[in-house]
Amino acid sequence: MAPWASHVILVVVAAAVLIKTAEGKKDQMLYCSACRALADELNYSVSQVDPKKTIHVGSFRLNPDGSLEDKKVPLARSETHLTELLENVCDSMNDYALYIDPDTKEKSYKRFAPREGEGGNFPDFKHFQFDGPDGSESLKFACENIVEEYEDNIISLFVQGVGDVLDMLCGKISGHCKGSLSPHSEL
Repeated sequence: MAPWASHVILVVVAAAVLIKTAEGKKDQMLYCSACRALADELNYSVSQVDPKKTIHVGSFRLNPDGSLEDKKVPLARSETHLTELLENVCDSMNDYALYIDPDTKEKSYKRFAPREGEGGNFPDFKHFQFDGPDGSESLKFACENIVEEYEDNIISLFVQGVGDVLDMLCGKISGHCKGSLSPHSEL
């Protein structure tokens, strides 16, 4: 082997290690905010469905006695409905911006746009930083990563009707909200 070849190999290995280390580090504030926003958006969407609406689940196979096994479940917490919600939930990240708490100076992404039916309930914009499309795109990217990685867990939490989805998903399951980024912080 040529004397310079060992140096080239060493440089390539060092570069690969550094790139892999940089890739693996996620912005905790961004991912915690995305997780909290995702849970909030899903909770809101589920709450907007008429509780009287149901969906048929089960199979279309006949039992040996000739009866059909058919079961109705509430639409809002059905796997079908939740899967549909997950397909588009990250699009709502455009309604979030970087918020700096005036007291603690802690940064997180929070919803600034009122939802339909909330009227003109606009927050105090002086504590928001609008980074243009870059800010919401990074939040949307983080949201999509969370959905992709934890889709089954998310659906399971909502189907089971777990009380505090935000705490379970963002704190215990994904671990995105730890330390000073408490999952109980106000959205």
